[in-house]
Amino acid sequence: MQLPRVLSLLTKETGTCPSTSPLFTEPWKFQVGYQEMKVMMSCVGLRNLLRGLSFSVKYYSSINHLQTTCPCSKIKAKKCHILNCSECTHTRRTAPSGSILPWRFFSCKEGTRISSKRKQNTSVVTSELLHKNLLKSEQENWNDISPIYKPMTKRIKEKLEEFHNKYTFNSESPRMRFGENVYFEENGCIFLSKADDDEGNVDILFSTDDLGFSDAFIQRIRISPDQTYMAISLKSESSEEATCVIMKLGHFPVVKKVIPSVFSFEWAANDVLYYTTQKNLKCQNVFMTTFTYQKHTKLVYTEQDARFFVDIYLTKDRCFLTINSNSKTTSEVWLVDCRNPFALPALVQARTKGVIYHIEHRNDELYILTTYGEPAEYKLMKAPVASSGKENWQLVYALEKKTKLVDFEMFSDDCIMFLKNAGHLYLNVISFVSHSVQSIKLPTWACEFELESHPEHTTSTCYFQLSSPVHPPKRFAYSFKENNLIEQAVQEVPIITNCHTTRLLAKSKDETLVPITVFHNMNSEELHRKPLLVHVYGAYGIDLNMSFKEEKLMLIEEGWILAYCHVRGGGELGLSWHKDGCQHNKLKGLHDLKACIMLLHELGFSQPKHTALAAASAGGVLAGALCNTDPELIRAMVLQAPFVDVLNTMMKTHLPLTIEEQEEWGNPLEDEKCMKYIKSYCPYQNIKPQCYPSVFITAYENDQRIPLTGVLRYVQKLRKAALDHASRTSKKGNWIPNIILDVQANGSHCDSSWEHSVSEVARHLAFLNKELEEVCHLQHHSKSCR
Repeated sequence: MQLPRVLSLLTKETGTCPSTSPLFTEPWKFQVGYQEMKVMMSCVGLRNLLRGLSFSVKYYSSINHLQTTCPCSKIKAKKCHILNCSECTHTRRTAPSGSILPWRFFSCKEGTRISSKRKQNTSVVTSELLHKNLLKSEQENWNDISPIYKPMTKRIKEKLEEFHNKYTFNSESPRMRFGENVYFEENGCIFLSKADDDEGNVDILFSTDDLGFSDAFIQRIRISPDQTYMAISLKSESSEEATCVIMKLGHFPVVKKVIPSVFSFEWAANDVLYYTTQKNLKCQNVFMTTFTYQKHTKLVYTEQDARFFVDIYLTKDRCFLTINSNSKTTSEVWLVDCRNPFALPALVQARTKGVIYHIEHRNDELYILTTYGEPAEYKLMKAPVASSGKENWQLVYALEKKTKLVDFEMFSDDCIMFLKNAGHLYLNVISFVSHSVQSIKLPTWACEFELESHPEHTTSTCYFQLSSPVHPPKRFAYSFKENNLIEQAVQEVPIITNCHTTRLLAKSKDETLVPITVFHNMNSEELHRKPLLVHVYGAYGIDLNMSFKEEKLMLIEEGWILAYCHVRGGGELGLSWHKDGCQHNKLKGLHDLKACIMLLHELGFSQPKHTALAAASAGGVLAGALCNTDPELIRAMVLQAPFVDVLNTMMKTHLPLTIEEQEEWGNPLEDEKCMKYIKSYCPYQNIKPQCYPSVFITAYENDQRIPLTGVLRYVQKLRKAALDHASRTSKKGNWIPNIILDVQANGSHCDSSWEHSVSEVARHLAFLNKELEEVCHLQHHSKSCR
């Protein structure tokens, strides 16, 4: 089971499709009705649809026999993904209990003009002018200083491309098997093959380029139960909203409908699709649409509480469609019986403050993953469908203390839980037949896992991948019949052999032990002279992202030390770890970070003048706060779309998700103590003249989650404070930090393609190499891999 996104157990680029290989026995003709065409032409990214359709008819009409070679061998490997069929070849990010996305949730449009005959508000005009002037000033500053980093950036980018080609060229897209048919996505195309076909013959079902979606990637795929229809969501890197395309499959694929601004969707029956719409980063409406003789679309459910986000999910046995309404701390689920998809949804359990729950189904019983009861960690419970209230919930399995539930998958006779305890990953198999629980410790090098798609719940094998920041993904399979774990075919890529993984515990200010994961080259001598890159997040109950990254492996080979600080506010030690670091406990995360860096230095892992700090999004809160309280601990910092203006953002309820965020940061508008507390750690509010580390920030002009104005103001204030301090001390050789803001016109807060992200990473590393003044330049030397 891949849980609803709000559980955050999931909460977690397209290219061109080969145009020279024969694919079909008959021409592929697209048929689009007038109303559908009007919707298409109004959607972002669909302006070229007519031209694409015209090309497709000409192109596919010239193709008249089956392709005889597998397209994977002819398509350059890129990072494509299918959400919920393993979110992703780009990094899968998990979110905390009750959260919606693992990123900051605020719009940056703080001075948007409102059409009116009245005279425009002077304060709005002033805000817009200030924003434009600040942006222009920072763009000019970046244009002046960027040439300094270009030579190093170019060399690093070339090295990263080399690593990317070495470690991803033979990666395979996730497969979805339905009976004899196998569906998979590759490079912006969706293919169909036969499970028993050893010759690699495939049919192409969909191509983003041919439909005019060249700037979009395939986000999610859903196949109807009888495999007559296919629903696809397409999303561009510069937009938060996705477009859903529904196609009727067969020898003549037909575009039946295009729906804009869709977030999630599922097939309740062969021709009945439920979907949620997204507006201003919120999902509150559920619709149902049909494709038979009585074609119609109707509103099924509306959420009235602004704190809640609505998502839909299909149980693994496809018996029920669940409508999940979740805030950060509370859940409510409604059931749609797939045997009667037109009936009104039935409530499972009315929302109860502090109780999160998610539903699966097996043999006429509901299996409930919930925080209900003590302790307030996840438990697996069950109840009859007919009497589903929490008073009838019976305990099946409870997690141990300080254990993180990473993911959960339901099968016909078993369920699998992927757990994290004391930094190690475990696989727990719960048998519904023998009523036993088997716990399997996964390889010690593994830090991250990715569950593959299992559309058929009767399958006898569970597939997943393990990785770490410096270890490329490796595929494993657990066999229910054999009751064992099998490592799949060994990858034909060189794997680093002398990188050592060390797990430490730092004692925080209140004596709490905080985990740290450290990677370094075993051959390194004089570690105290080596550059150290520290990572931190600490919000929303989300774990630090520790999946494989080419740049991390490159840094290890160049002699760097990598440290991941699992501070409170994150989710590494379960729900209580998050609770102990949110709202009025946010300062604990800051104390944890300080304790981690100090311990690393005490143990000889680098020293302050060779130490850098990296953070993104809400991780910018702790990183920015540390720069204010203990700037002497680090020499440089790189931030990506950082949240650095907490107080001002939480004071603006006109932003679409401010109310929802109050469960993470508090409500300073109604609670004066909360306002003072936020002010005590907010990075922007606590800037003062002192010797700051150098800072490089990447922000996005179209970022809807992090207010760009807040980032601009933070950079201006930080630069002024650093210059004021330098002018006051005026000592000979006084060091003045570089405060740099790189505002990207394209891209957004969400994940970007490799082609776009590699340039950003290269700029960050070039900045760090220059600032740390260490022997970590890219040179020709003996490599530590085989």
